[in-house]
Amino acid sequence: MTARLMQQTGLDDAVLRRLVNGFYDRVRRDAMLGPIFAERISDWAPHLDRMVDFWSSVALMSGRYHGSPMLAHLGLPVEQAHFDRWLELFSQTAREICTPEGAEHVITRARRIAASIHGNILDKRDGYGCSAAPPKLGPT
Repeated sequence: MTARLMQQTGLDDAVLRRLVNGFYDRVRRDAMLGPIFAERISDWAPHLDRMVDFWSSVALMSGRYHGSPMLAHLGLPVEQAHFDRWLELFSQTAREICTPEGAEHVITRARRIAASIHGNILDKRDGYGCSAAPPKLGPT
């Protein structure tokens, strides 16, 4: 399945690494998102490697990522505007770096992930989710 997805989308490890690095370069400079990440990530190299594994698993079904993205985001001080900005920066980066097919592939998945994480954050705030300590993003 991974090989088929790579062929259909033009995505591979090198493209995903450029996507992740380019995206997080933008995030770190962004007035809205940058401070949230700066508070939680001090060593960027392991985080970026982990995000490449995450996107490899999400986009190419590689199975390389082993973690809990939901728990990592539950305690973050974010609202819909943060997710909208995250998706805007991610989409811009994907369209610049990936083939058109690859960009649409990862953007579609990013939208689903953002909606799911945001929904869980709202549920937790409303008392419907599990309780978790505010996360420190990065390798776990």
